[in-house]
Amino acid sequence: MKTKIDKLADQALSLPSKDRAQLAERLVESLENDTIKKLWIVEAKKRRDEIRCGRVKPIAGDEALKQVRKLIAR
Repeated sequence: MKTKIDKLADQALSLPSKDRAQLAERLVESLENDTIKKLWIVEAKKRRDEIRCGRVKPIAGDEALKQVRKLIAR
């Protein structure tokens, strides 16, 4: 007996190659998005901890943008 995945794969493989490519791209993007979200959560927690322990001093968003604009203008 075929699993749901087997049935879905059979359907996908019956699509024209252009449609299969688009489907493959969407599936890969969905996996990448999950990975990226997890990585950003880890990074956000790291930054939060750095602020909490005093290793990093936070600055206001508008000040951060001002500093970035200065660096870009160089």
